[in-house]
Amino acid sequence: MVENPAPGIRAFFDEATNTISYLVWDEATMKGAVIDPVLDYDQAAGEVDTASVENILAEATKAGIDVMWALETHSHADHLSGAPYITEATGATIGIGEHIRDVQEVFRPIFNADDVAPGGGDFDKLFVDGETFAIGDLVAEVLYTPGHTPADVSYRIGDAVFVGDTLFMPDFGTARADFPGGDARKLYRSIHRLLALPDETRLFMCHDYKAPGRDEYAWETTVKAQREESVHVNSDVSEDEFVEMRTARDAGLSAPRLMLPSIQVNIRAGRFPPAEANGVHYLMIPVKPKAGTAVPHA
Repeated sequence: MVENPAPGIRAFFDEATNTISYLVWDEATMKGAVIDPVLDYDQAAGEVDTASVENILAEATKAGIDVMWALETHSHADHLSGAPYITEATGATIGIGEHIRDVQEVFRPIFNADDVAPGGGDFDKLFVDGETFAIGDLVAEVLYTPGHTPADVSYRIGDAVFVGDTLFMPDFGTARADFPGGDARKLYRSIHRLLALPDETRLFMCHDYKAPGRDEYAWETTVKAQREESVHVNSDVSEDEFVEMRTARDAGLSAPRLMLPSIQVNIRAGRFPPAEANGVHYLMIPVKPKAGTAVPHA
């Protein structure tokens, strides 16, 4: 990979979803990208708000940063994407890993989402593993890191890697691998691909929930710290041990609070389903009866 200077990085923490979005830029050209932007969503009221995205864009404008990219590490199940708003405001290109196609294939029929473009066409750019692209004079590299979902990628920009949901802080562990297409064994191997990077490489998380005993939110660590201190994947943990632990842990987890709205919006690159005849956009809530239970219907 071409040697890069360290990028400028500003983190934006959304406490409602425990998500960290990032404004990343090239100090020389002041070209930038936003990684994993959040669209505010009040599920109880059915209301969306762009305050979080507007805050990022305001900071970019204040600093003189020209946002060229809205980058997704994967199709999130815990927050709605604000990427389309960034595109509308800046003309930025929406990018995600090419395996978003696999996620769309799973969820398109679940949500009867016939409007979802085939082959990932809702997104402007589908990245392949190892692909590079420019953020000004910076060279960004795409690392395919599946396991949490089949579509996860990490973005390596200079000495920084934005890992999405693949890793959490060392004292919290790793992401779940029980979503459709998830795979704990692939997750372990993806994590070790990241841990093979130089010790001083900075790793930026997409989520933090405060590990027990820690009072502050945190989202930046290093490869060395993960390798030596991670409660899930330090150098003493074998692949089989990790898979056993991760599988047992996932079995006790409930679905994310915003999973149903998030997935059906995010497989459309952050856009909502087309409006109905009354001009209102609706999100689907599939109903799955338990065995032996009939669903009342007209």
